[in-house]
Amino acid sequence: MALSSGNVCRRFLLLLAQENLEFRLPELKSLFSLCAGQLRCEENFDEKSPFWILQIPSEDMAKGIMKRTVCAKSIFELWGQGRTHEELYNSLKNYPADRMIPFLHCGSTYQIKVYAFNKTLTQKERIQKIDNLDFLPFQGTVNLKNPEHVFWLLEDYGTDPNHAPEKPFSIYFGRWIADGRRELINLYSVKKRHFIGNTSMDAGLAFLMANHAKTRANDLVFDPFVGTGSLLVACAHFGAYVCGTDIDYNIIHGRGKASRKNQKWRGPDENIRANLRQYGLEEFYIDVLVSDASKNIWRRGKLFDAIITDPPYGIRESTRKTGSQKEILKPTEEYMESHVPVSVSYHLSDIFIDLLNFAAENLVMNGRLVYWLPVYKLDYSEDVIPQHPCLKLISNCEQSLTTHTSRQLITMEKVKEFEDKDRYAHLIDAKYSPYMGHNSFRDKYFSGVMKKISKEN
Repeated sequence: MALSSGNVCRRFLLLLAQENLEFRLPELKSLFSLCAGQLRCEENFDEKSPFWILQIPSEDMAKGIMKRTVCAKSIFELWGQGRTHEELYNSLKNYPADRMIPFLHCGSTYQIKVYAFNKTLTQKERIQKIDNLDFLPFQGTVNLKNPEHVFWLLEDYGTDPNHAPEKPFSIYFGRWIADGRRELINLYSVKKRHFIGNTSMDAGLAFLMANHAKTRANDLVFDPFVGTGSLLVACAHFGAYVCGTDIDYNIIHGRGKASRKNQKWRGPDENIRANLRQYGLEEFYIDVLVSDASKNIWRRGKLFDAIITDPPYGIRESTRKTGSQKEILKPTEEYMESHVPVSVSYHLSDIFIDLLNFAAENLVMNGRLVYWLPVYKLDYSEDVIPQHPCLKLISNCEQSLTTHTSRQLITMEKVKEFEDKDRYAHLIDAKYSPYMGHNSFRDKYFSGVMKKISKEN
């Protein structure tokens, strides 16, 4: 539901973390949509700035966004702004008194904090800036330990750490509303994870993917390349029920060599279920299965609210599917149950065809597919992003891997019911044809690495 641009919206200041810059806008758009709203920024909006001025209809919606975001640090009800302190003071004097009074009345307690982005202020400078706000009609008592209301003076000195200006570019003053969920990045850090592998997803990126997918309580989320289950953990944190598959028997059963330093073999309780148990999320764990992503094992129908995955690129994990390049004898019925099929190479272009077809067939309407697409930078354009007649591209964010390679976080939404003819769209319409250059990503990745090593030597 789109929000009107009338007087129903109030102005809020969002303070963002200066990392994963391309991921911030799609995350917030997804979270606003999750809260039945629409992200509205002011006209002079700078996507790379740590300060965004947003129009939000209510404080409750602002709090709802902050309960989920890992990109934003804090949000404030904006009372005033300016390019100089004089402009800020005039702006504050023009702020409606009826909106100030509930937070400044006698008997209340408050605190004023000062924050400077890209500059370090002395304690004396901070106190002076607070004293200059004495014209505000505060009637309450200062309480530095447990105040009822916290106000912030925020100064923006730009994003260039080597050339910070003498005076700030912009100054803001507002009432603190809520903090984001940045603490989740450390709380769920892979370094503290019970069960990890070579490709376990960074916690911050895992929560970003869960937010891009708009996962919520009671959703059913599936990862067809589940690995050690990092994405399942992030989705379960938000109350979604999770399941997954992987072709690697040892990963699914927590067996084989360990990925940790100074540990040769995995322990008896190192598995995906143990990871969810570690964070008190076992109730959201359905199951994980040994399965080949190229062969659909699920009954036909709209099963999943979201599909979130990180397919193998052939770098640290091989791209495999069941099969053989030569004729092999089928196992007798006696050994069929314990037989593990031979695996062959699974080309990246085929992985994405199968993944998009699976999502189109098994997602609920408006359900989302979120996945990583590895690209060679010199070959990259938006034309190489896989498309499907049932899926609409929502966002495309780059994370650089090396000087010559990166991976794109692709978010797609189901907008059309799946028909059998859609399964072969890539053969019928050139628009849906796979980009075969994906298949040489591994060779290009290692050719760049070898060139770098030869230059260093």
